Amino acid sequence: MTSTEINPELESLLDYIKRNRGFDFSGYKRTTLSRRICKRMQIIGVENYNDYLDYLEVHPDEFVELFNTILINVTAFFREPQAWEYIASEIIPGIIASKPITKPIRVWSAGCASGEETYTLAILLAEALGMEQCSTRVKVFATDVDAEALSHSRHANYSIKEVVGIPKDLLNKYFDLVNNRYVVQKDLRRCVIFGRHDLVQDAPISRIDLLVCRNTLMYFNTETQAKILDRFHFALNDRGYLFLGKAEMLFTRNHSFSPVDLRRRVFTKIPIGNLQDIIRTMADSYNQQPVPEIVDQIRIHEAAFAIDPVAQIVVDINSSVLLANTQARTLFNLNPLDLGRPLQDLELSYRPVELRSRLDQVRSSRRAITLKDIEWPTADREMRYLDVQIIPLLYEKTGDLLGIKIIFSDVTRFKQLQNDLVHTNQELETAYEELQSTVEELETTNEELQSTVEELETTNEELQSTNEELETMNEELQSTNEELQTINEEMRQRSEELNQVNGFLESILTSLRAGVVVLGPDLHIHIWNRKAEDLWGLRADEIFLQHFMSLDIGLPLEPLKQPLRAIIAGQSQSHEVLLNATNRRGKAFQCQVICTPLIRTGSQIHGVILLMEEYDELNEGI
Repeated sequence: MTSTEINPELESLLDYIKRNRGFDFSGYKRTTLSRRICKRMQIIGVENYNDYLDYLEVHPDEFVELFNTILINVTAFFREPQAWEYIASEIIPGIIASKPITKPIRVWSAGCASGEETYTLAILLAEALGMEQCSTRVKVFATDVDAEALSHSRHANYSIKEVVGIPKDLLNKYFDLVNNRYVVQKDLRRCVIFGRHDLVQDAPISRIDLLVCRNTLMYFNTETQAKILDRFHFALNDRGYLFLGKAEMLFTRNHSFSPVDLRRRVFTKIPIGNLQDIIRTMADSYNQQPVPEIVDQIRIHEAAFAIDPVAQIVVDINSSVLLANTQARTLFNLNPLDLGRPLQDLELSYRPVELRSRLDQVRSSRRAITLKDIEWPTADREMRYLDVQIIPLLYEKTGDLLGIKIIFSDVTRFKQLQNDLVHTNQELETAYEELQSTVEELETTNEELQSTVEELETTNEELQSTNEELETMNEELQSTNEELQTINEEMRQRSEELNQVNGFLESILTSLRAGVVVLGPDLHIHIWNRKAEDLWGLRADEIFLQHFMSLDIGLPLEPLKQPLRAIIAGQSQSHEVLLNATNRRGKAFQCQVICTPLIRTGSQIHGVILLMEEYDELNEGI
């Protein structure tokens, strides 16, 4: 993170969280942290980080909501089924086959969230071994920094919606249905050990055969990812497996892990067995020197060896490849799996120069050999020239041969310059200037190339970061979509209830013998039932929201004007009047009109209800 990206207020807030709650988010990506913290700030109505820090001091319960927002525990059983099928069919059988039946199988589910992926692992192991053997041999360590998520995982209690991804036969086999929720069976739960663990600060669990950490690394910056991957490398047994999420690619530690299936993000640890043998031998010879110091020295030598710009390879006394620096791997197309192989099995043993007989010569004579101007045709038919040095590595105290070092110096350019100097011997000064210019051009080209490589690496990391942020946003959208689906279901139920109430009200209004008119406080018509239509010959859709006093019907409205206003003003509780009227068929009759206030809540008046009926019909009814 560059200095231009640092927000002092955000850093102060993160430092406060670390000091007061023990959560260290300093390794998390600032873009992700900022987006999620701002989400909580919007919910509670806080505008900046300093105000939010003050809010946390006054409302300590807000920490729980903040951590739940930052640590999005979006997970599911058998998430990305094809990847889990590969784990079940290839990885787990391989682990079982490689271990004696008396040896335990240790699995670590790092960043387990609410436990779905952890129990998915336990189910697959139980399927492969049988429940009885699984309960005695298998230990699944499930860890997370979120204590609330761990509590949910320990209960192993899931809703019908949460177990949708589990195949039906496995669901019936490993879950019990209790109170309409699915609970993991006790035998399977005994295989899982839950505990709080901070991947950045806490020591890793050791001797692990399979380490599952999916969609967790992407929340950390590149430096923190590298530290965590170093801990994972230590945690795994030799040839142990690492299973990551689809957005995580191991760009920072490609020399420590080798892809087993890149599409499904399954990697294996690259062991350093030969180096350990060397350390063990050195420890026996230098028993006065502590082993950690030897390890540090070996690491320093290895790092210096790896970055040397000249291609170098080291073989042991049996001509097996021990070390190959970056330049040698690139030049001769070597990969990490070639380490430990006999040199004679590699093309390098005879091209660009035959090395096997020379190695035998150096091994017997204990003296270095230098081969000059070795021609090496390239794929584009150009000739490259190499100087090859074969040097014995001798233990200085005893003179014993430890191995042989082979150095390949690319002298192609110097060879060409030498030929040019021969042809231009009479123009030495001019040739010297050209050589100087060429050297400067090479330096400039090398600097430009280095700059280009750095830009490409930066672009690659930015793309990876963008991909991880998109994955995170996708998970947030998935969570939001689930909430919207729940709200939509509630709205649909309320709509059905409202339709039922409206239908019931409509049936009441239709069944009344009297004409019913409901007016708003502005005397606009809101309800006009069928009896009113029959009396005055106007349909409800014709007069909806029209002013009642503007109607042209056979009922004189002027006598109602003042009583209606009095009822709306709360000055009268009701009003009853008998008016001479003419119905829609032209028949004259006396119409009894009863006006009462429309009261919705409390005593507040929201309009007037009018009941209109022929007076003679009322007398006959009595």
